[in-house]
Amino acid sequence: MNAAPRVPRRVRVRAPELIGKGGWLNTGGKALTLADLRGKCVVVDFWTFCCINCLHVLDELRELEEKHRDTVVVVGVHSPKFAHEAEHRAVVDAVERYGVEHPVLDDPELATWKQYAVRAWPTLVVIDPEGYVVAQHSGEGHAHAIERLVEELEAEHAAKGTLRRGDGPYVAPEPEPTVLRFPGRALALPNGNLLVSDTTRHQLVELAEDAETVVRRIGSGVRGCVDGTAEAAGFSEPQGLALLDEGTVVVADTVNHALRRVDLATGAVGTLAGTGRQWWRGSPTTGPAREVDLSSPWDVALFGGKVWIAMAGVHQLWTYDPESETVAVAAGTTNEGLVDGPGPEAWFAQPSGLAATADRLWLADSETSALRWVDPDGTVHTAVGTGLFDFGHRDGAAEQALLQHPLGVTALPDGSVAVSDTYNHALRRYDPATGEVTTLATDLREPSDAVLVGDDILVVESARHRLTRLRLPEEVVRGESAAHRTQRAVIDVAPGSVRLDVIFRAPAGQKLDSRYGGPSTRLLVSATPPGLLLAGEGAGTHLSRTVELDPAVGEGVLHVSATAASCDDDPAGGISRSKTGGEHPACHVHQQDWGVPVRLTEGGADRLPLVLAGRDG
Repeated sequence: MNAAPRVPRRVRVRAPELIGKGGWLNTGGKALTLADLRGKCVVVDFWTFCCINCLHVLDELRELEEKHRDTVVVVGVHSPKFAHEAEHRAVVDAVERYGVEHPVLDDPELATWKQYAVRAWPTLVVIDPEGYVVAQHSGEGHAHAIERLVEELEAEHAAKGTLRRGDGPYVAPEPEPTVLRFPGRALALPNGNLLVSDTTRHQLVELAEDAETVVRRIGSGVRGCVDGTAEAAGFSEPQGLALLDEGTVVVADTVNHALRRVDLATGAVGTLAGTGRQWWRGSPTTGPAREVDLSSPWDVALFGGKVWIAMAGVHQLWTYDPESETVAVAAGTTNEGLVDGPGPEAWFAQPSGLAATADRLWLADSETSALRWVDPDGTVHTAVGTGLFDFGHRDGAAEQALLQHPLGVTALPDGSVAVSDTYNHALRRYDPATGEVTTLATDLREPSDAVLVGDDILVVESARHRLTRLRLPEEVVRGESAAHRTQRAVIDVAPGSVRLDVIFRAPAGQKLDSRYGGPSTRLLVSATPPGLLLAGEGAGTHLSRTVELDPAVGEGVLHVSATAASCDDDPAGGISRSKTGGEHPACHVHQQDWGVPVRLTEGGADRLPLVLAGRDG
């Protein structure tokens, strides 16, 4: 008789029910319960569609979903950060826009988020076939660990008779017959036509001057990274477009983590930069362009003879040099936030839109709801915006004006700039001469870009799947003023000393990466306002730290960034193939950024645990 497989011991905690006021998507109209999922390995993905790390995790999970289709059900729980993300229609759009092929619960009031004590986007929770929580992971880079856990659960519950194989509850929505589908960017071509990144269909579309008639499509429409003819080439959610010269367009091929080139004469597609793999901390940041990994390039612009790249995935600006065919970091530390100054010291938060003039590179910094610019000497400035947690729709003096997750910026002839204020459904204008912010147009459904054509401005209405023509100058429309802050549960902590513990346990079969003798973990701590922290700010290699909080400040946000690297631990000395293709133990990077609202209260907690991987206690 064969022996039953060894069952690992796990703490058994019953999973809370999945509830959300917005209801279910991708289920054919059926409301799901955990009882409906009994017998399956369930991966609950807490995400919000503004978050680039959440989008990375969606891509990481695709392979797991496909490989374990008959035993695993991924359930997305959409938990909004911005006010716009709490709108049900916006969640419906996002699920289609990003190709989400599993059930999604719309939880606008964060009911399930609170039940599961989630503190950051993205967070993944694994529930076993009997309905118990067995693991929690925050941030990116955990798909390999979850797959190993799933394989253990499959063996364990097959032996117990509690595993149920077969199709999951996903029901695909009916496709909509529109010319464009969630277009991202538009570019005026030398021949007078327009090139549009048809993002969800993984193509570029050339439109005639009327902005409606299709001249040609570039790309097969099948997600992939394939060079070749216009008909055979493959993109994956392309976004930014820029003219390199009269006959060549550079494309930010976002999910392929690459820069592509398009020959306008033939439509042929090649690759300028990137390997197709996502950049991780510790990877090269300069070198031959085809040999360096990139991370979710969202937009491109020619400035100072180089192609500048809004590298949303790592909160940086990079450059591609067409002469030397090399890439390099130009600004940003990879820390997420709003800090001005010399490029190497600046902080960004998902830079997403670029526009170049003779003396400024304008930048839409989406997660800080900010408009910023870079001088020719590389110094970074902020025109509008205050940080990660303040947003809204308010005109007036730039220092008090508010945007909401802008994705595009367009230079105007008079020296001002138009901002595609995406989550406010508006086109805004900032005038450097007066320091004033005004509203040019409203009722634009998720505008993501705008392009000048003569006296008109064509706005990419991404969620209306079209380009909308507006006349310049438009009479300024005063929108209703509104200010918001991110709504998350505030944690009561004790004034004075608080122990900050980032929980990381290497997945089964792995250990912390010590191949090169250096630290395998990193912790960075800061605060808003900065005065909240009397001690404990800065970077270090230990995942635990005592911070000192100023009782006179009272409340604020702790910003915590953690990274841990682990490698397969093969006691037999076996070899596995790594992400980079080399034959050595496969290594993995786990990383997450938290913004934790805290209130200093006598009797509050003196320890703040944040789970990167594993479970506290």
